[in-house]
Parts: sequence; structure tokens; C-alpha cells
Amino acid sequence: MSPAIWWQQLALVMAGGALGAAGRFWIGGYLLRQIGSGFPWGTLAVNLIGSFAAGYLAIWLEGRGPAALYWRAFLIVGVLGALTTYSALMVECLLLARSQRTGMMLGYLAITLLAGLFLVWLGARAAGWMRP
Repeated sequence: MSPAIWWQQLALVMAGGALGAAGRFWIGGYLLRQIGSGFPWGTLAVNLIGSFAAGYLAIWLEGRGPAALYWRAFLIVGVLGALTTYSALMVECLLLARSQRTGMMLGYLAITLLAGLFLVWLGARAAGWMRP
């Protein structure tokens, strides 16, 4: 890969990352204000949205030519990489477990993983159905 292509991709990842981080901040804050802080709804929401979008985009970008490389950098690595957060999921599980809410922690983890797997599959299927 030429240095010019690498730098272009890096710029796209950074721009997408800024948008994804802003989206995560907005969604998390909105859900916190609407639902409250008893459960990490914001992180759950962005991880599930991101799971669907990642599955959809991974399939939708297949066979789109050289431009797909740039779209993948911007959308999947940048936007979705910053929107979703595995590290926050793990920290929130730790905090739930430490606050004697192990059952809630296990439920949160199970919902995130199972629904995320389902949604990444569903996103891939949706892209396959829409493929010409």
C-alpha cells in the first residue's frame, strides 16, 4: 500500500471516528436523560446499532471496487469503531459485579453478545437481500 493511500485512509478513519464518538456521546446522554442511570442503556444501544451496521456494511461494501477500501476505513473502522465500545462494556460489567448486581451484569453481557451476534447476522442478510 502506498503511503498516500495509507494517509488518506487514516484521515478517513479519524474523521469517521470523530463522528462516531459524537454519536456515542449524544446517544448515551439522550438515553441517560430519558431512561436514567440504573442500567447502561447508552452503551447497549450503540453496541447493538453498531453490530447491525457492521454486518450490513461488511456485506454491502463487497465488490464495490477500489472505493470500498475508503468507505470501509471511514464507516467501519472510523464511525463504528468510535460509536461502539467493548471497553466500556467490560468496565460497566465490572462495576455491576462490584456493586452486588451480578445477575444484572450477566444479563447485560448476555443481551449484548447474543443480540449483537443476531444483529450482525441480520445486517449481513439485509445487505444480501438488497444486493443487485
